[in-house]
Amino acid sequence: MGTNRGASITKRERERARQQRQKDKAERRVQRKAEKQERPAHEPGVDPDIEGIVPGPQPRPLDD
Repeated sequence: MGTNRGASITKRERERARQQRQKDKAERRVQRKAEKQERPAHEPGVDPDIEGIVPGPQPRPLDD
């Protein structure tokens, strides 16, 4: 009786794919961290989500 050699090959391929995904994720984390440090800091006491929003009536959209 022979052994199932295909199983070890597919397992090795899955392991390599998993390692590649981990490597890609680590690279993306480093890139995001660098981009975050390059971004200008917002003013203290100002919510960046609502910064630049003007309260009151909004301009009407152009109707064509």
